[in-house]
Amino acid sequence: MNTCRILLQSTPLKQCPSRFFSKTQIVDSLPKEARVVICGTGIVGNSVAYHLVQSGWSDVVVLDQESRIGQGTSSYGSGTLALLKPVEEQKIITKSIALYKKLQAEGHDIGLVECGSLYLAQNRERMILFKRRVALNQPQGLQCKLLGPNELAEYHPLLYTSDLQGGVFVEKDAVANPELVCDTLAKLAVAGGAKYVKNCIFNNLITHNGKVAAVDTSLGTIKCQFFVNCSGMWAWDLGQRSNPKIRIPVHAVEHFYLRTHPLVENLPPDLPTIRDYDSHIYIRKLKDNSFLMGGFEKNAKPIFTNGVPDNWRDCLYPDWDHFAPMLDDCLRRMPKLKDCELQTLLNAPDTFTPDGKWILGETPEVDNYFVAVGMNGNSLQGSGGIGHSLAHWIIEGEPDIPLIEFDIRRFVDVHNNRRFLYDRVKETVGRQYDILYPLQSEYQYARKIRCSPLYSTLQAQGAVFGTRMCFERPLYFDIDYKVGDPKPQMPKGTYWKPLFFDSLKEEYKACREGVAVIDMSSFTKLQIKSASNEAMEYLQKLCSNDIDVPVGHISPTGMQNESGGYENDCMLVRQAANCFFMVAPTKQQTRIAEWMQRHMPEDNSVQISDVTSMYTVLLIIGPKSRELLSQLTEGQEDVKMHPFSYKTMSLGHAPEVMILSVTNSGEAGYSLYVPSEYAVHLYDELMKIGKDYGIRNAGYLTLRFLRLEKFVPFWGEEMDSITTPLEIGRNHRVKLNKQHFIGKQALQMQHEKGVYRRLVHFTLDDDHDAENDVWVWGGEPIFRNGVYIGSTTSGGYAFTLERMVALGFIVNKDIKTGNLFPVTQEYVMSKDALYQIDIAGRRFNVRQSLHPPSTLYDR
Repeated sequence: MNTCRILLQSTPLKQCPSRFFSKTQIVDSLPKEARVVICGTGIVGNSVAYHLVQSGWSDVVVLDQESRIGQGTSSYGSGTLALLKPVEEQKIITKSIALYKKLQAEGHDIGLVECGSLYLAQNRERMILFKRRVALNQPQGLQCKLLGPNELAEYHPLLYTSDLQGGVFVEKDAVANPELVCDTLAKLAVAGGAKYVKNCIFNNLITHNGKVAAVDTSLGTIKCQFFVNCSGMWAWDLGQRSNPKIRIPVHAVEHFYLRTHPLVENLPPDLPTIRDYDSHIYIRKLKDNSFLMGGFEKNAKPIFTNGVPDNWRDCLYPDWDHFAPMLDDCLRRMPKLKDCELQTLLNAPDTFTPDGKWILGETPEVDNYFVAVGMNGNSLQGSGGIGHSLAHWIIEGEPDIPLIEFDIRRFVDVHNNRRFLYDRVKETVGRQYDILYPLQSEYQYARKIRCSPLYSTLQAQGAVFGTRMCFERPLYFDIDYKVGDPKPQMPKGTYWKPLFFDSLKEEYKACREGVAVIDMSSFTKLQIKSASNEAMEYLQKLCSNDIDVPVGHISPTGMQNESGGYENDCMLVRQAANCFFMVAPTKQQTRIAEWMQRHMPEDNSVQISDVTSMYTVLLIIGPKSRELLSQLTEGQEDVKMHPFSYKTMSLGHAPEVMILSVTNSGEAGYSLYVPSEYAVHLYDELMKIGKDYGIRNAGYLTLRFLRLEKFVPFWGEEMDSITTPLEIGRNHRVKLNKQHFIGKQALQMQHEKGVYRRLVHFTLDDDHDAENDVWVWGGEPIFRNGVYIGSTTSGGYAFTLERMVALGFIVNKDIKTGNLFPVTQEYVMSKDALYQIDIAGRRFNVRQSLHPPSTLYDR
């Protein structure tokens, strides 16, 4: 047994003293009303209050059930701040660090030290991940440096490096004291006019006409215009105490870290934080030469599934057996720690979310009800930036930066199920440190929840499934699978050519040369109707395209916000003069329903129904698709249809099948919207008759690569709330000659002045070898004549071109002045422009285009 275990002492979680608050600053009497009521005095709630008063909104009341500020768990975190993150997360963390530097500069002692971090790589794949992030971040100003194994020891003399392939040093990474930051933000919020109320237990939220009206508490009722739920472990329960109930899918997980006694040696004051993601651990030096060790284990321990008890601190026990593997890895990584006496193993739970990302924004159930929860083990890291963005959202009605990745509207009801959360968060803790390979990192727990009627049938034919919005959808079909074999699983991920490449190749070939069927039942499906013309008039206001088309036609359209950015990308099928059928991305099921509900006519003349589960969606793709379908129609009814049209007919014995002459792939074919009770029958008929046409099953990944080759942008990658149709080349889907629609003024102005960023299609040249080189997946920097001008958003292999392709946004920026200019066709296609994409530190020449390349020589 390691002697360090014998020296370990265990200390229960205790209440922390609140340094700055006198009895006059935190009160136990509740005001009658306030503009904003915030529930929770942890670091996140205090940050929201601070930023609101800094913006002039001083009528803020902050409630807490405890007698002192910050008595939840946010004050017990690691205190680390890491910038080498995905772009969306990094923007928030950058704002956090900027705030903490400002507080420190103003004389507030929050323990901030910009000590930097060493990110360690034990294997080739981790090193490629670091090279990708360094390649993207260095041109944007982040000071980060790739290091070899020998160089790592120069930055940290206590580090064991013999098993490492290298790493990254990020200079501006920092540490701070979460407790001091929490108290400082609260003190400054009070100085700005906010009122803190102690011993105030939330009972329920009172609404009126779908909006926040008041909060009922143990101290009485307070009227308010806005309510902000920053209650951490208690957030789910608070969501249930509203009418209607609010989905806030978070679950508490036991989270451990260990403190040592000080080392006697003299150590540099700014010794970098160690981040050994492959061992799932971190190590940081504290002010007194002691160390703090912790980790994000692969199999975590959920807690408080049935609610957080009043004596929750007494329920937390140090679990040495659980933490021991992480301690062993810490001692191996920094052998000098064996000389330390281990002081305290702390069990400080935190809330984790189903996807490991923060939950932010206005809820779809109740207007003016905002949420900032799910800090996933490090409240300090995001709270400064989250408070700023959420305050902006409350005041201005929209966030200051795109927050789609963290939007609370990304969930459906099943995400809020406690049993689901219990299973899922076991895994999301460890995924904080895992390599999340593009398109190859699926969840293992809480699966097979939402399934197409064809799930078992497709699984028996070798389907490998992924999950989106908890909906199982086939990603590809394993060509080596034989009946009786164990069901195929997603193989180990890679940044190089994926192991399922040959399976995609066969599916792709069927889509281009024969016929293939893809189950895309996960698409969001809504029906919008009215008694008269109200549905059409309502959709005309929401949509930038003209949707007043003849019955039987389809309008592909965006729904824009006032800035012209996308709130939705969809197809509208006109089923009748007063009835439309909408198809939208899977991820949009909650988000777009809320957006549309928010803009409904007040007279309730328009009805919207979610019919997602009523239809199984089969894409029939390929040049032989028409011949195949014609064999299934009654009396050989003609299935020849104009593009973007639809009809309803019987196929096989299945009645009322909606047939759309569009495939979402850019290829010829049809989309079949089949009443789900007929799905198995119709699929069997398609496969039986399709044998004569060489039919194959295909999956989402093949559809994705088809779309990339055809320059079809993706929701959430190329389209978001700040991206306009003109920036992605969809000018033809914007009808500026329409009467008013949301975003028209912004798009009109952009049409006149030009776009300042533009989506471009790139094809990699012969210097990139798809067999041996790292692939382009999205998130790579783009250079024009050696100058950084943007980054890719998605990438993949184009089987027709036999090479990699990518989509990415570019700008036209003067490198001397920093001024931006319109991105014109002449600028993009200039013969004097040499474009390159940096893939993990190596630049490859690419050919640019504003249209999909049709052949190898038409690029």
